[in-house]
Amino acid sequence: MKTLWRFNENVISVRGLVFSGPLSPLLLQHLRCCSGAAIQWQNERVPIKCSDLLDEFTTYCYARDLPRAMNALNALQIQKIWADAVTYSELIKCCLARGAVEQGKRVHQHVFSNGYEPKTFLVNTLMNMYVKFNMLDEAQALFDQMSDRNVVSWTTMIAAYSSAKINNKALEFLILMMRDGVRPNMFTYSSVLRACDDLSNLRQLHCSLLKVGLESDVFVRSALIDVYSKMGQLECAMCTFNEMVTGDLVVWNSIIGGFAQNSDGDEALTLFKRMKRAGFSADQSTLTSALRACTSLALLEVGRQVHVHVLKFKRDLILDNALLDMYCKCGNLEDSHQIFSQMVEKDVISWSTMIIGYAQNGFSRKALELFKEMKVSGIRPNYITVLGVLFACSHAGLVEDGQYYFHSMKKLFGIDPGREHYGCMVDLLGRSGKLDEAVKLIREMECEPDAVTWRTLLGACRVHRNMDLAEYAAKQIIKLDPSDAGTYILLSNIYARTQKWEDVTDLRRSMKERGVKKEPGCSWIEVNKQIHAFIMGDNSHPQKEEINKELNQIIWRLKEVGYVPDTNFVLQDLEDEQMEDSLLYHSEKIAVAFGVLSLSREKTIRIRKNLRICGDCHLFVKLLAQIERRSIVIRDPIRYHHFQDGICSCGDYW
Repeated sequence: MKTLWRFNENVISVRGLVFSGPLSPLLLQHLRCCSGAAIQWQNERVPIKCSDLLDEFTTYCYARDLPRAMNALNALQIQKIWADAVTYSELIKCCLARGAVEQGKRVHQHVFSNGYEPKTFLVNTLMNMYVKFNMLDEAQALFDQMSDRNVVSWTTMIAAYSSAKINNKALEFLILMMRDGVRPNMFTYSSVLRACDDLSNLRQLHCSLLKVGLESDVFVRSALIDVYSKMGQLECAMCTFNEMVTGDLVVWNSIIGGFAQNSDGDEALTLFKRMKRAGFSADQSTLTSALRACTSLALLEVGRQVHVHVLKFKRDLILDNALLDMYCKCGNLEDSHQIFSQMVEKDVISWSTMIIGYAQNGFSRKALELFKEMKVSGIRPNYITVLGVLFACSHAGLVEDGQYYFHSMKKLFGIDPGREHYGCMVDLLGRSGKLDEAVKLIREMECEPDAVTWRTLLGACRVHRNMDLAEYAAKQIIKLDPSDAGTYILLSNIYARTQKWEDVTDLRRSMKERGVKKEPGCSWIEVNKQIHAFIMGDNSHPQKEEINKELNQIIWRLKEVGYVPDTNFVLQDLEDEQMEDSLLYHSEKIAVAFGVLSLSREKTIRIRKNLRICGDCHLFVKLLAQIERRSIVIRDPIRYHHFQDGICSCGDYW
């Protein structure tokens, strides 16, 4: 047994340098060995054993005392002593917790020094450390050195490549692993499944899981559901979910989240109710998905019910952001502002959600004021934040401000303009009637303009009645998206306004030949926690007669104050009386009439619509809000319209 030395005092001198304590005996020994110089000391030396060095090293590792543990490691290195693998793993955990990359590398060097061969467990731990530090090359090099690889070794690398979205590598490693005779486990499969971006590969993996009997594992089933959902294969996701009665919340969260992410809020909320009836308590993940479902459906009352469940948990940033988004998308800015002001922690998503919420709902000045507060708070804007700012500038008609932020966003925030930013600028210039500048900007885009960009220009042309440019924009959209029924309808509308009925007929024939069908207009309203859907010509609602009677009375009252149906928004060549009748029963008018019939005057009538609100319906609701002294909110795919006192928040531009 080698003999080392411990000193009793706390002050020593080496080569004229003074070290004061408390000093670790390991550090003293290291100084003595490295300096080659005499250490001036008045007291006697006390011999210590190697086991004492190891004990101290172990103590520091488990105590997560990184500086002293590293000093002790140096002493072990000098004396060519090695601790056990578990102790090193504790030190590596400490390095990970501190983000100490260099110290982690030093541990790696030590355990491979002087011909020492660490156990597979320790090599796996080092590999995992490099993965957590996002050093995949180092992890791969360590993996390549291994003579004995077990399932953990392979799974670590597969999970690393899957997380890094290097999907081909993850799948390749699974094949190599099986060729090497190592059998994948549930963690391997749950990792590699998330690397699937091809449906055929996913189905092959699913078959492989069935063969080895791992399809019942909670994490594997959850991963399967997640991946099928991300690919839009909701039927397959549901089949996987229904294969057996689940006893785990993780699987419920996956299926609810899958439907919520695919904008199937109805099914997501149905599953949420099923889960509660099955005796499961919602956690933060469940509630986030439920709120997302309420957001997609604009279900304010159901969203408020979910909010009650949220209050049972400690403040959670992700949940707070989901609540913010839900209230903003439901057009309830009062509650969203209250939540935002009460948030203890706010990130860039919180600020961006609130800025975009104000902008989308037509409150641009508040959005821009909030953006100033965000900059003062020290939170750096991201791609989405700038999009919200440009959107706000567009709605407020702030051309100079919008151009300033657009042209300086790279310099100010390090963000390159994307298609969405260009689209906002086209919208801003179009709103201001600067159609030539909007066209010029489209031609100067660094990326090819997509159908959305041309649709934005088309909307501006419609408002400013530039029919020639509108026809050009519409044709560009149809080239890029031949199945876009909305553009065919708008182009048909342009022809109809100028009495070009032959062109309307030709366009309709083209739609028929291409199999393009106009989506029927549908409006939804939530009354007493129930959703009521209305489609023009559908007489299935049990209160249909009462609703029609109420609608006719509203139309009569509106005509008394000057309302005249605008037949420019009828897209067929019909007689005048037929044109007017077809306008009077648009789905949003029916939904509004039902809201007036069912809700007290103090309650806001909130409607969601699948198609852009037409100009006649917009005028109809403005006048109704004025004479009935009601607050009405209509959310269509393009804008949020807040009607009050005969004014709409969109400024009559949408």
